[in-house]
Amino acid sequence: MLLADFGTSYCKLLDTQSTTTVPRLIATRSIDRSMKVDIATGHNGKRYTTHYVNELTALARGGLSLTREQSFTLLDCGSRDIKYVVYGDGKIKDMGWNAECGASMGFTIELLEKYYTLDFSKMDVPKSSFSVTCGVLGMSHIFDAVVTGASEAEAVAKFVKGIAINAYNFAKQPEKIYLSGGLCDNPLFVNSFPCPVVSLGRFVLLEGLLNSLHLPSFSDLQP
Repeated sequence: MLLADFGTSYCKLLDTQSTTTVPRLIATRSIDRSMKVDIATGHNGKRYTTHYVNELTALARGGLSLTREQSFTLLDCGSRDIKYVVYGDGKIKDMGWNAECGASMGFTIELLEKYYTLDFSKMDVPKSSFSVTCGVLGMSHIFDAVVTGASEAEAVAKFVKGIAINAYNFAKQPEKIYLSGGLCDNPLFVNSFPCPVVSLGRFVLLEGLLNSLHLPSFSDLQP
């Protein structure tokens, strides 16, 4: 069975019949438009399947499976938007989805990393940050800071921290965050949160699809 999370920038695929049972990551622009999968989620998922699962539903189910906790906050930071789910005593207590003020935050961070040739794993978290409520509009802070003498790395670091704080506030400032999405691989972003962060990786929604089908976790499928 072929499962997929069709994100804005990247598609995550999992073939449950494969001998490796390891999710594949493919740039969305490279996906064959004629592809059909058995079950899908994600921003572009409906065009590739007749069995579609809402992203928040997949996120909630995947988070409950991976954290193995009854009470927690799970925040998903994607290329296009941010969303969160709050569990209490094994039940969903709250959730939110922001495609406006969270617009293109993940995409913008990746774009800046490539444009300025930065390595986020080697950058320190700055003491201060920019007030960023939109990835696209927030870039003006970087340009203004560079013009006034700040280094490109310093300006981008403040931008990234600003995005992390905005996401933290959107999730209602929990004491601890479980993080989902591609930004889990960005140490600067993860370390910029003002609370402990546990990274679950970018395949949480795939885990949610497995849960929807009552299939084992992909980590349990490993030979």
